[in-house]
Amino acid sequence: MQVRAFGLAAFALAASVLAHSAQAQDTLRIAVPQRGAWDTGVPELGQRGGIFKKHGLTLELLYTQGGPESIQAVISGSMDMSVGVGVSAAVGTYAKGAPIRIVGSEMIGSPDLYWYVKPESPIRKAADFSGKTVGYSQNGTSSHAALLELLRQDDIKAVPTAVGGMSATLPQLMSGQIDVGWAAAPFGLDQVESGKIRIVARGTEVTALRDRTVRVNVAGLPTMAKPGVLQRFMRAYVETVAWMYADPAALKHFAEYSGLPDSIVRSVRDFIPKETMAPDRIVGMDQIVADAVKLKFVATPLTPAQVEELVQIPKP
Repeated sequence: MQVRAFGLAAFALAASVLAHSAQAQDTLRIAVPQRGAWDTGVPELGQRGGIFKKHGLTLELLYTQGGPESIQAVISGSMDMSVGVGVSAAVGTYAKGAPIRIVGSEMIGSPDLYWYVKPESPIRKAADFSGKTVGYSQNGTSSHAALLELLRQDDIKAVPTAVGGMSATLPQLMSGQIDVGWAAAPFGLDQVESGKIRIVARGTEVTALRDRTVRVNVAGLPTMAKPGVLQRFMRAYVETVAWMYADPAALKHFAEYSGLPDSIVRSVRDFIPKETMAPDRIVGMDQIVADAVKLKFVATPLTPAQVEELVQIPKP
């Protein structure tokens, strides 16, 4: 009887431990712009590598055509948070009363962005954009802000044109609907390598954005209220970025995820330096707000109190 009682007690303890373990796993629904990108791939790659699970998180990912679409999914409550949305869109949406907060920097500078043309195009550089239709994804995205800055800094009179996601941009360029397409590495670099398209400008040329956060991670207010969830997300996020730049296994996962050839996958870490993916600080907030006003994403500058309310980055 004592043996049987001990066995039942052990079984009950094991069941209790398993139940507690199951309860410790929280689910986060995350909107992700542009499937297949390296920087916005942190949730996907970290989940594949078991890092988010180690921190008690299961991620449900929804891929969108751009940051504004992702933000709307958070506002509607269908998603808990989004990674990689344009900081201008985040600031402008918050200023209109949307229940979102910035919980991390996703990209500093724009090393991943580039603009491209067909090989036979006479366009060779950004100065040749004058009078041409030049693509970006959606209003308020980092590709939109970067293009406006690029045109403004060199006083280029082009026609910025919203064309949607990267995969939708390429056929529009090839069919002649636009003169210049946009993309973020590593998307399209295989096309560049094979000579099917030609890069004519890069985000690194946009001087105003070199040392400034251009994309951010945002969360809805209900998610902000969940004890410890965002702290664990940040710890897993930071660990995933470190793993992406250190472990060859991360590149194997990325190759499977993106469908890109090995030659492009191997070059992605050189194209996008690790230091640009530091999530624990927003760089250049004063200039971000000033530019949001200048580019008409907000009518008036945010007050210091509003900035403090908007930016709430959890400590890892």
